[in-house]
Amino acid sequence: MYVDVDGIRTHYLEAGEGPTVVLLHSGEFGGAAEISWEHALEPLARHFHVVAPDWLGFGRTDKMHDFVDGRARMVRHMQRFLEVMGIATADFIGNSMSGGIIARAATASPPQFPFRRIVLASGGGFSPDNEYRRALLDYDCTLEGMRRIVGAMFFDPKWPADDAYVQRRHEMSLLPGAWECTAAPRLRRPTEPARTQFGQPDTLAYEKIPFPTLVIAGANDKLRLPGYAAELAERIPDARLLVFERCGHCPNIERADLFNQVVLDFLGEGHRP
Repeated sequence: MYVDVDGIRTHYLEAGEGPTVVLLHSGEFGGAAEISWEHALEPLARHFHVVAPDWLGFGRTDKMHDFVDGRARMVRHMQRFLEVMGIATADFIGNSMSGGIIARAATASPPQFPFRRIVLASGGGFSPDNEYRRALLDYDCTLEGMRRIVGAMFFDPKWPADDAYVQRRHEMSLLPGAWECTAAPRLRRPTEPARTQFGQPDTLAYEKIPFPTLVIAGANDKLRLPGYAAELAERIPDARLLVFERCGHCPNIERADLFNQVVLDFLGEGHRP
């Protein structure tokens, strides 16, 4: 489905009835709602009204990038999407990039989204600039390049070995403008020093998050340091932590059944009489 948000054609998935849950996808090349949430949308929609939009520049939403204020422009577009959709309050679930955006939005005064509860799935915390991160950043639009991305994001080698799955992600990454928008934040003029958000200290004040938060992490996440999630959960006043064994950076995909179960339990607590 599509909706016009201030002239931006914005794609989203929607299902179910009840309290609203907003699912926000990860930000790798080819990242999109239909990739991140294909295993979660239907199970969650049996109990909630679920909305899963594509961020500005990602998926099937219009391909635009603000070179002056890129991430803030994405947040403003999402704020307007929620307003256009009439979403006044919701539970928010974010994987990877979106987890980090949600955490930052929750520390703002006032909060930038209408939060009720928050689920951070491999989102937030220090992001090391390692060989697996390089596999994500140095994508060359080839099928093998996408296979390296999938291998970096998942623990089980069955995922990068699945040709059909890699092909689906590859096709999404080749939508017109998709590569350019994902690569754009790292472009710089020759006179400026190289810039990257990875390998830099995480200075976010997680202590300011005032909402009940569930932190979900994979014990075998190649894109994070061991133990990062426990440190993160300790800093959030009303947080609980679940670490999935034999799981990488995408617990919402790699351990989908367990992920859906614990998320439903957590969100349900906020809606019981």
